This record gives sequence, C-alpha cells and structure tokens, in this order.
Amino acid sequence: MELNSLIKNNKKKIRVGRGIGSGKGKTSSRGHKGQKSRSGVAIKSFEGGQMPLYRRLPKRGFRSLKKDYTAVLNLSKIQNILDKSKNDIKNSLDLKILKEKKLINNKFLKLKILGNGEIKKNIVISANFASKQALSKIEKIGGKINIIKK
Repeated sequence: MELNSLIKNNKKKIRVGRGIGSGKGKTSSRGHKGQKSRSGVAIKSFEGGQMPLYRRLPKRGFRSLKKDYTAVLNLSKIQNILDKSKNDIKNSLDLKILKEKKLINNKFLKLKILGNGEIKKNIVISANFASKQALSKIEKIGGKINIIKK
C-alpha cells in the first residue's frame, strides 16, 4: 500500500501559468503590472508611505528571560533591622521572617547575604547565598549562617 493513498486530502493543486486554456494562465491570477504582480515581492507592513504603526508607537521596555528574584542584604542592613524595636526579631532570620515583617517584597524567592558593614548581635541566618566576608564576620561575632541548597 502506498503512503500517498493514506492521505485523505486528494484535492488537486491548481497549477497557475500553464496556458490560457487552463483558466489560470497568462497573468496567473495576479492582475496586470504593478509591484504585486512581480515575483519576490513582500510588502509586509507598508502603509502607502504613511508612517507605519510599528514606528508610530513608542519603544517600551525589555523583559529579561533570566529574571533573578534574589533579595540582597548587607550586614549593615541586617543590623538596622535588628536595632529597630518594632521588628522584634529574636535570634534567627530568614526569607520567610523578612516577608512576614514586610521588610522585603514578596516577589523575592532567594536571599543573599553580603559582608558590607558591621553586625553586633549574634544571630542565626538562613540564606541561599553568602559572601566569604559575611560568613567570617558573622562567625567572628558568634552567629551562624545556614546555606540553603535547592
């Protein structure tokens, strides 16, 4: 059995430009003269000389394919958070606590700790990333950083 016989669409393709007797000869349904009757013409967004729509509209923004939702906190910022009495954070800090206290936006999925500034209180921090400087400063004060592996 031949594969062509399995195809249900047995409609014959109209072959244009095969003589006047065929009904689709001479100009091959393209009309007479003009740019569109020629071969190799593509007038996609041409609006007759009028400024095209895609050029009239303003260019807007850029959407990154690799968006990184990582909250970055320096030790100085963490010390400010601990100093404020209304935050009442005792001895542990992680992304969930920061979101609950509305100290960072809910869109953040990861937390990174950087070593800029000083920290005075020993605290246990759970974060996805931490710099070497941040690790050494927190361990020197008696605290600890738990790195979360995902």
